[in-house]
Amino acid sequence: MDIGARKLNFVQEFLRISDEELVDKLEKFLRAERMKKVDKEVKPMSMNEFNQMIEKAEDDAESGRVIDARELQKKVEKWK
Repeated sequence: MDIGARKLNFVQEFLRISDEELVDKLEKFLRAERMKKVDKEVKPMSMNEFNQMIEKAEDDAESGRVIDARELQKKVEKWK
């Protein structure tokens, strides 16, 4: 069974639950598991990486490799 079918089955089963306590537990479990995944994927950068990013941003600004916020907003509006 593929992931789409498994999720659909899970949702159907979840919709049949009438026990509010069980729904609370499932919500807490889902939140906790999602946070674990985020914690694994998001790693803080080192001070060296942070300083390199700042230096690159400053270099981009000095070299004109920037875009005005209003110009960017106009471009984004065209994407819609």
